[in-house]
Amino acid sequence: MDTTIIKQRQQTAWASGDYAAVGARFPLTAELLCEAADLRAGERVLDVACGSGNAAIAAARRFCQVTGVDYVPSLLERARLRAAAEGLAATFQEADAEDLPFPDGSFDAVLSTCGAMFAPDQQQTARELLRVCRPGGRVAMVNWTPDSYVGALFRTIGRHVPPPPGLRPPVEWGDEARLRELFGPHVTIEAPRRSFHWRFLSAEHQADFFADCYGPANRALATLDAAGAAQLRREMAETVKEYDVSDDATLVLRMDYLEAVVRKPGAR
Repeated sequence: MDTTIIKQRQQTAWASGDYAAVGARFPLTAELLCEAADLRAGERVLDVACGSGNAAIAAARRFCQVTGVDYVPSLLERARLRAAAEGLAATFQEADAEDLPFPDGSFDAVLSTCGAMFAPDQQQTARELLRVCRPGGRVAMVNWTPDSYVGALFRTIGRHVPPPPGLRPPVEWGDEARLRELFGPHVTIEAPRRSFHWRFLSAEHQADFFADCYGPANRALATLDAAGAAQLRREMAETVKEYDVSDDATLVLRMDYLEAVVRKPGAR
């Protein structure tokens, strides 16, 4: 499968809307991931598909030597601004998760929070994550689960704007059995299921927020005519209600994810 055109479309999608506004709503997952990975001060840490820098910034708070990479320049600029605002040392550069520009074993820990999972070639991405991780290091990821709201959202969008043929769903990264296929038999994997809550005024408020800010939804709506876009917005609001755990008129959206720590064999 030639992923060149797919990645170009993905870049356009993630650059549309305002993903930094979305990422700003769940830094907790990155903080917890850094604890799960047991980061140590001074370690070399890579945040892959870093977006606006949640995991990179969390690692920098722990005095790690941090590099963040993404293929959307506008998100990298937001990450730089955030790190500077907190007085944190981190380097950000443009790069593709499927072709990381670093030698083998360059990092003690390789992180990704809801980022690398969207690369179209899943097997190549897993190879790259492991390749740049040193022997005895760890790859730590936050990945949305197949039965999560995000999984349901992509299925809803896919009914209106079908994904490219042959592209495996990104939420497969949120299944432990799939992770074992991707990373192979020689690693050890700890992958507990986690969840957190997003809070909105209503289902319609959440659908509007995602329509404006979440690149895949924003781009899908832009490709539809007025009637199709209105229908997709209605379906987005209905989808989110399935994950509402609120006991009042507001929306409390349960977000389910897998917190995976993959340990590469070798001496620490």
